[in-house]
Amino acid sequence: MLDKRIAQDVIDCALSTGGDFAEIFYEDRLNNGVSMLSGKVESVNSTRLHGAGVRVYLGFQGVYVYTNDTSREGLLACARRAASALRSDARIHGKPLAAFDYVDNNPYAILPSQVKAARKIEKMRAAQAVMADYPEIVQSSVRYNDSEQRVWIANSDGLYTTDTRVYTRMYITAIASNGTENQTGSEGPGALQGFEIFDQRIDPAAYAKKAAERAVTMLHAPVCPAGAMPVCIDNGFGGVIFHEACGHSLEATSVAIGASEFSGKLGQQIAAPCVTALDDGTIPNEWGSENVDDEGTPTTKLVLIENGILKNYMIDRLNSRRMQMPVTGSARRQDYSYAPTSRMRNTYIAAGNDDEAEMIATMGDGLYAKSMGGGSVNPATGEFNFAVQEAYIVKDGKIDHPVRGASLIGRGSELLTRIDRVGKNMQMAQGMCGSLSGSVPTNVGQPMIRVSSITVGGC
Repeated sequence: MLDKRIAQDVIDCALSTGGDFAEIFYEDRLNNGVSMLSGKVESVNSTRLHGAGVRVYLGFQGVYVYTNDTSREGLLACARRAASALRSDARIHGKPLAAFDYVDNNPYAILPSQVKAARKIEKMRAAQAVMADYPEIVQSSVRYNDSEQRVWIANSDGLYTTDTRVYTRMYITAIASNGTENQTGSEGPGALQGFEIFDQRIDPAAYAKKAAERAVTMLHAPVCPAGAMPVCIDNGFGGVIFHEACGHSLEATSVAIGASEFSGKLGQQIAAPCVTALDDGTIPNEWGSENVDDEGTPTTKLVLIENGILKNYMIDRLNSRRMQMPVTGSARRQDYSYAPTSRMRNTYIAAGNDDEAEMIATMGDGLYAKSMGGGSVNPATGEFNFAVQEAYIVKDGKIDHPVRGASLIGRGSELLTRIDRVGKNMQMAQGMCGSLSGSVPTNVGQPMIRVSSITVGGC
């Protein structure tokens, strides 16, 4: 752990050349993983990550130095290196550190590190057994990962706090083949929770069935036709389109420097009136939740868009200075080797009032995107391109047949204004999000939404 007296000395050392703010982030993490390919255990591994980072600010300038030598001498040397990069005639001392306490919103019952590998493999075999029952599934993989991260954060404002984050996840992939072509289906359930997740949230067999059936369905599907058409995007991982096409453009990382299509638009109508979107780090045990962010700020429930009006951005400490707006508990980092910046947590479009069956029945001819895949976006322009894992052609308001190779192409600001229906059943799904501060766990989510017109690409 990070001794409070040592933290105080490190902060004062980091401020010794004139910085106006200093912080230390100390981490100890245990990672465990098991990999299985077509029923054969390929690897079982455990790793430990341990280190600390010291950050110093002077106005809008920031310096970050990290080390895995967490002795008092090692941390002071790290602070001196950070301090040497910033100089001014002013001298301040950090305020006396005081413990910040909070109610733990993310309890766990069974530490995964206390569970034997054989028991984890048993859960994986339950998924594998289901996929083995499908003759066209030629390869399957199951990956299990857990992580126990303990962090201590102290800064020159007098903050001293700690958080423990226990993650458990299983990632299931099925590959179907007809000898000349392959199609893939995948599911990746997880939570900020211990091994009890398998009693409360994750049924490996049920998720494996979804992955296998998706792969087989797409194997027999014809190519998706291209063109502009109405599209219904299903709930759960369908929320990845908002996360990528709009969410990144609402992070202060891009907003503060004017590299977002939504810079300077607070209070303006940026989406259809039926759209309300949130980024919420307070939901108990959800994949993207935390008690405090990686700057020690309590996490928040943040309304980004309310009835189409832009209400908030996601803001970290450095960009708070640039924007002259308060922090929102959104600072995150992959580990101690990264400086934090503003990131999403559990980001979703809130439930609306529309009936899902009616949404499809009244869309005419279009596309039903049942399961989304990966994609890319340019935050400055909002232009995006997303693959659809599982899609169906809709004819005269009826789901007609599956199609493969579909993609959705457009611009975030246009997508938001073209949403004309929002369903009632909001669900979330888990993913890893990459940005300047590395890869972090994030939830995406939404109810079914309907976009009046979007460009659909085919093979």
